[in-house]
Amino acid sequence: MPDSTKFKKSFRFAIYTSLYITFYITLLTSVFLYFFYELKWYYVLILAVVTYLFSFGVIQFRVERFIYKRVKKIYDDLTLLESASLTKGAITTDMRTLTQEIDKFARDKKIEIEALKVREQYRKEFLGNVSHELKTPLFTVQGYILTLLDGAMNDENIRTKYLERASKGIERLGYIVNDLDMITKLEVGDLQLNIEIFDIVELVKSVFDMFEMKASKKKISLMFDTGYNRPVMVKADKERIQQVVANLIVNSLKYGREKGTTEVSIENLIKNKVIVRVTDNGEGIEKVHLPRLFERFYRVDKSGSRKEGGSGLGLSIVKHIIEAHDEKIYVESEFGVGSEFSFTLEKAK
Repeated sequence: MPDSTKFKKSFRFAIYTSLYITFYITLLTSVFLYFFYELKWYYVLILAVVTYLFSFGVIQFRVERFIYKRVKKIYDDLTLLESASLTKGAITTDMRTLTQEIDKFARDKKIEIEALKVREQYRKEFLGNVSHELKTPLFTVQGYILTLLDGAMNDENIRTKYLERASKGIERLGYIVNDLDMITKLEVGDLQLNIEIFDIVELVKSVFDMFEMKASKKKISLMFDTGYNRPVMVKADKERIQQVVANLIVNSLKYGREKGTTEVSIENLIKNKVIVRVTDNGEGIEKVHLPRLFERFYRVDKSGSRKEGGSGLGLSIVKHIIEAHDEKIYVESEFGVGSEFSFTLEKAK
């Protein structure tokens, strides 16, 4: 065996086996010699000691060698699987330690396999969703153009209407491509943040103004939880945070109930943090969907139909922008009651 190999000695097997061998050999030998040679008792004792020591040495050495060879083969086989926990340490012949390491290896591999299965399922869902999101506007645009080419372009009213609808389909394709590009840049760190100090209250007011017409169509009230007479200065990328607030407001309008409310509150969280909450009394989200809500194209409604426009990437973009600021985003929702999305920002000194 190599000198660098360290063994955790366990002599129990050799001790008990040597005792059994010594007992039977000494008993048989002493009885035989006593009757024929009248052997003295101290010779029997010497025979027992010598037999025990010889048996112990041979058994311990041979068993250890036997186990080492078998265990080394196991380690060599596991090395091919790149098990860091088993290849970094010295080889052990202790069965308890070996069993623990093998069990740990098996658990780790099981977890790894389960993670791979989840990723594979996510990949399939993602590709299916991308295909669906791109296919719908593409087929829409193609249908309108083919109809125009078949002769409908001669009718001015139909031509104008179909070209406008085709334009909306292309616009939606543009949203999807741009949003996917932004998420990719956020994930790989290529999208640079322009950090500045600004008033988050004024930013929310500007977003309210942007979607005032959209909210009025469903008679949804856009409001603050209280009057903010003083500015709340934060330190972040103003353009990206405006995108975050806009996406959350649009989401609340999309799934809000008619004559409902969308309320924004800005609260001090800790000394250097504020938390911005966007709360609505819309249809809410079932708890089973909450862990996956920020995934790309994840659908709460599995029917595949989309009542409202958009790229289907809004919440995923929100999560990536907030995490790019090293901040946190949270969601709480009760089905049939409403939802609350909240995120933290650094306060300006």
